[in-house]
Amino acid sequence: MTNAIPDAVLDFIDVGEGPSARRIAVRSRAGQESGQGPGLVWLGGFKSDMQGSKAVAMDGWARDHGRAAVRFDYSGHGESGGDFADGTIGRWLEESVAVFERFCDGPQVLIGSSMGGWMALLLASEIKKRREIGQQKQQEKQQAKASLAGLVLIAPAPDFTEELMWKNFSPKVRKEIETKGVWLRPSDYGDGSPYPITRNLIEEGRNHLVLGSAIDLGCPVRILQGAQDPDVPWQHAFALTHRLPADDVVLTMIQDGDHRLSRPQDITRILAAVAEIG
Repeated sequence: MTNAIPDAVLDFIDVGEGPSARRIAVRSRAGQESGQGPGLVWLGGFKSDMQGSKAVAMDGWARDHGRAAVRFDYSGHGESGGDFADGTIGRWLEESVAVFERFCDGPQVLIGSSMGGWMALLLASEIKKRREIGQQKQQEKQQAKASLAGLVLIAPAPDFTEELMWKNFSPKVRKEIETKGVWLRPSDYGDGSPYPITRNLIEEGRNHLVLGSAIDLGCPVRILQGAQDPDVPWQHAFALTHRLPADDVVLTMIQDGDHRLSRPQDITRILAAVAEIG
């Protein structure tokens, strides 16, 4: 199942100004009055797009349950504009915030896959920060119209540019990135074409590392992790749980699961975690 569900509306928004401006593709659906529960926001992975099986399944589930749902492509991904090689964590976070503010209303569950798990944590922190600022100012106009109901993280890869890339690269690869500014990394995903890992991606990513301190988001978190994941080892998910508050955080280990977690039984578990939050 890879095609968009027809009644999800395709829209485009512009993010950034001047040379850094890019056009972001967004597919959204409004919740029905009969629907119950928070809206859903899909945050995809590195080199992934919103037409992937998990994102489409989330949208279909939202349709069937009368839920609002939003999914989008980061710049350099899928239907969005921009060059993938220009992408950084901060750039993609800016786009995530812009989409959330423009398309979301009321409580939302952030669903992040792989890099999207990191993005969900960063977006959630930004939402929490902005809400606290609004409360301090006690001005209704400062209050965001959308809020955070919970997170569902699928093979989450917070800090992956540092912990899973840079620290694991060979001296030869590091030197190539430092001297040439880019290294073409072989890939087993998509069409199998190598993709660029830039020095800017690595260096800018250091501004957004989250695993070095506590992560208190004030909402439920559900994590699904494959024990056979070759890209994001299960130990990484354990490191994340240790940074989250002990209450209302559940880690589900899927013993025969890989990184994609896109088999029917995996998608069933993901949607069950979404339903559990509300």
